[in-house]
Amino acid sequence: MTTHHRILLDKRPTGAPQLSDFRLDEQPVPEPGEGQVLLRTIYLSLDPYMRGRMSDAPSYAPPVEVGAVMVGGAVSRVEVSRHPDYNEGDLVVGDTGWQSHAISDGRDITRLDARVTHPSYALSLLGMPGFTAYHGLLKIGEPSPGETLVVASATGAVGSVVGQIGRIKGAHVVGVAGGADKCRYAVDTLGFNACVDHRAPDFADQLAAATGNGIDIYFENVGGAVFDAVLPRLNIGARIPVCGLIAHYNDYSALPPGPNQAPRLMMQILMKRWRVQGFIITDHWAEGFGPFLSDMTAWAAQDKVKLREDIVDGLENAPQGFLNLLSGKSFGKVVVRVSDL
Repeated sequence: MTTHHRILLDKRPTGAPQLSDFRLDEQPVPEPGEGQVLLRTIYLSLDPYMRGRMSDAPSYAPPVEVGAVMVGGAVSRVEVSRHPDYNEGDLVVGDTGWQSHAISDGRDITRLDARVTHPSYALSLLGMPGFTAYHGLLKIGEPSPGETLVVASATGAVGSVVGQIGRIKGAHVVGVAGGADKCRYAVDTLGFNACVDHRAPDFADQLAAATGNGIDIYFENVGGAVFDAVLPRLNIGARIPVCGLIAHYNDYSALPPGPNQAPRLMMQILMKRWRVQGFIITDHWAEGFGPFLSDMTAWAAQDKVKLREDIVDGLENAPQGFLNLLSGKSFGKVVVRVSDL
């Protein structure tokens, strides 16, 4: 390949992102200098957090600048190496973004762990989403056998893993997903005890029926109407790991309509002694990723944890794949196949 393709942030979205917010750019493939490697992207991860990086509102990470390459994790192959620690042909993982090639000095990449025999899993089950599920549930949710765990976005990259870990730990797992097909998959394939379609007109009643003993742990990926239905079901001492709020990612410019629920929520947190804890998984990488990878590779080898990938072919289709992810049209972990392995 002699052409370097990049997806740039063309303008900041107002409300829901549109295809017009992105731009495909072409340049010659760059040449690495001394101490650098040229990477060819094979798989690119699409994740909900990227919506926040498109905004310049204050956040835990800097925004993508207008005209810059969209951020994202990728599995790449070293095409040319002028770095002593990497050889041509090595597979590496790094946050190299939405582009066909990247130049690295080695500080922002790591060699693919030998235990990751399915390379794209380094972006999902054995990477950031899997680690997010593992840390959030086990370190904040702290499930005990017989407790009821409710998982929002139950068939997504994080939620699907949360539910399966919950079952391994003996919890009664209830998923929340969009549509009958996703709910069947959560129960029949992932082993959830039940799954409720949040699009159903009687969603709140169905959730109440599926959580007869109340909810001890709610793994929050969504917010919005799902959290509204969960709230009255939470037991005394419930734990709420807050991983994401996809229902609110487009609310940067204005507050959503409706009454102010903060006083009611704060009173419930006090009276029912709930633990509500947000977390950003990069804060826990240094001390936690090693134990996670050991546990997760073992569970995967024993077929205790499964993953469904939603593959998007071609870098040029990444923007549409991202919009499908945000709107709930994707099914499983969304990965862009940029080039052949």
